Parts: sequence; C-alpha cells; structure tokens
Amino acid sequence: MKVTKLFAAGMLFLAVAGTVSAQSRTEKTVEEDYLVSIEDVIITELSASPEYDNKFLALQYLENALSEGRTSPDMVAALRSLAGEGVTKKARTNGRLMNNYPDIRKKACELLGQVGTEDAKNTLVQIVSDDQESMVVAAAVHSLGDIGLNENDEVVNAIEFMQRKFAALNPSSSLALEILFAYEKLADSVQDRGPMIESIASIAQNYRFATTVRTKAYDLIRTLQSR
Repeated sequence: MKVTKLFAAGMLFLAVAGTVSAQSRTEKTVEEDYLVSIEDVIITELSASPEYDNKFLALQYLENALSEGRTSPDMVAALRSLAGEGVTKKARTNGRLMNNYPDIRKKACELLGQVGTEDAKNTLVQIVSDDQESMVVAAAVHSLGDIGLNENDEVVNAIEFMQRKFAALNPSSSLALEILFAYEKLADSVQDRGPMIESIASIAQNYRFATTVRTKAYDLIRTLQSR
C-alpha cells in the first residue's frame, strides 16, 4: 500500500472515529465494532510501514484510542513493534540502519505504560536493557514505575543494571531522576532491597548528576530506611 493511501485512509478514519466518539456510549453499535476492526488494520499497516510519518500517525491513533479506553491485541502488538524501531527491529539498506527513530520509541514506551499489561512490561524491560538512547530508556523506566509489576525483582534488577551502565558511559540527570521515581513506586514490591539501595546511593554520590537529583536520591534512601 502506498504511503499516500495509508495517510489518507488514516485521516479519513480519524474524522469518522471522531464523529462516532461524540455519540452516546450507552450501547456499543455494529458501526463501532466495524470502526474498531478497521482501526486495528490501519494501525497495523501504518506501524509496519517503513515511512517515519506513517509510524508517527500510528502513534497518534494509539494515543487517541488509549485515551478513550480502547485497546486490542493488535494495538499492543503495534506499540511493541514501534518501541523497538531501530533496536529490536532493524531495517537496513546496504548495511545502513534506516529505522533508528528514538522519538518514535520514546512515545511508544510512554503509551505502553498506559496499556499496563504483562506484555507491555516485558517489552519495556527489553528496551531498558537494549536501547542506548537515554530519553527512550527514561520513558521506559517511567512506564515501568507506573505499571508497578516487579515479580521476583525482575524490573528493579533490570533498572539497576541499566543505571550502572549509563552512569559509566552516558550519565544523564533526567534518566537518573526517572530511575529514582521508579524505585520509589516499586519499593513495596522489592524482595531484596540491597541492589536498589546501592543503585540509589551511587546516584546520590555521583557529582555528574544535578544537585536536585542527588538530593532526591539521599531523601529516598532515608525514606526507604525508615520503612
């Protein structure tokens, strides 16, 4: 399907969907069921397109659907694919990576946090482990904190490992702050707090981070020790 046709179909769907969303929600109609199935098809096609603009439009659909409480396995699959553009899913031409879209990955990670499922969590853990862009990892960490799943300390351990890697190679105050917020949200689910406390302490003592970030780390250590 040509890019222009995908874009036109997308814009037409947004217009129709907007009309339906304005109608009463007291009873789900056949027309609404049809629109949802068409929405899945359009999102799948747009997210699979090699064109950046189509992927961006897919994210707009997905954000709109989630804001209205709509989701489906196809939508989640599209988000998982978009979150890995250029990292877990690579398209190359003559050896050159053609789909390295960190802003697409970042937005997909944010939306996966709204999905909140086990599959969403697993995708975000993989992004935390594999992505090299601090802004993408920060979005993934934020979403993991919002989701709150941390069976057997899987999520906290993945964040702790990533924090050590970025602190050594690419320290980022914004990422460090998101890590602290995530630890704070996940603290009650942690079985072994030792690695998490060490991670927080390393942030507190790292003068490459902003003073506000280090202060937040010290405050969080005191809070956790008082529990």
